[in-house]
Amino acid sequence: MTDVDTPILDNHLHIDPDNGRGLEAVRDFARVGGTHLLIVNKPSWHLGVEADRGEDFRPVFERTLEVVAAASAELPGRAWPVLGVHPGLVSRLIDDRGVSPDEAREIMRGGIDVAAEYVRSGEALALKSGRPHYEVSDAVWDASNAVMRRAFEHGADCDCSVQLHTEASEDLTELAAWAEDAGLPAHRVVKHYAGGRLAGPTPSVMSERDRLEVAAETGEPFLMETDFVDDPDRPGAVLGPKTVPRRVRWLLEEGYDAAVENAHVETPALVYGIDTDGTLT
Repeated sequence: MTDVDTPILDNHLHIDPDNGRGLEAVRDFARVGGTHLLIVNKPSWHLGVEADRGEDFRPVFERTLEVVAAASAELPGRAWPVLGVHPGLVSRLIDDRGVSPDEAREIMRGGIDVAAEYVRSGEALALKSGRPHYEVSDAVWDASNAVMRRAFEHGADCDCSVQLHTEASEDLTELAAWAEDAGLPAHRVVKHYAGGRLAGPTPSVMSERDRLEVAAETGEPFLMETDFVDDPDRPGAVLGPKTVPRRVRWLLEEGYDAAVENAHVETPALVYGIDTDGTLT
């Protein structure tokens, strides 16, 4: 499927050339028409990093930049890095390593601070943060929200978007308001793994037909993603790298041409300031 005349962006996936399919997954994406990727660093502990301070995340980010450069060489468009701290780290720090919620907050904020350095220097496109999507104590919830607010502050300061991993919801207006309070426009907050309808942030819609149909019908800005995890121990987890190009073709066959333009040209420009048309070779 290479005859569809549009950029095709997967807004959130992971590529792991050390333990997963790596560049072969990128080639799969490109072979079926994919052109652009936003590659998010894998959770730090998946790369063997047990962080005690912000600087400890630097090898995770450096490896992600290498992966993005290699992926860009395989694409008719290009890839961009999204760097940050997975919100699930808070439980790993507290439950597995015995640190306090306050200590976990500071370690994770430190990681966000370091990720923001890469955005400020132009090496990364956006930040990633969020909060657990599962039940946690009030202290853990408060610590996680503080980390996320730090990401919003850096997003405003760096003039970049922030991708969020959060609980499932169709209403995250409170988080959008926190971003606005920090100086980051709500549309530059992106809810990863979203359904087709969302109040507050911009939804990055998991590329299942029912979710996409809802998003297309709303006419609101949205993005498409797979959350491909590139983990050989979880081969059936979430969606594969060919999914977004295949769903684009399906959307076009269903007459949703405007939605495709929305998700792959207009919303990437609105949210990230990237030109998916202009970066096609």
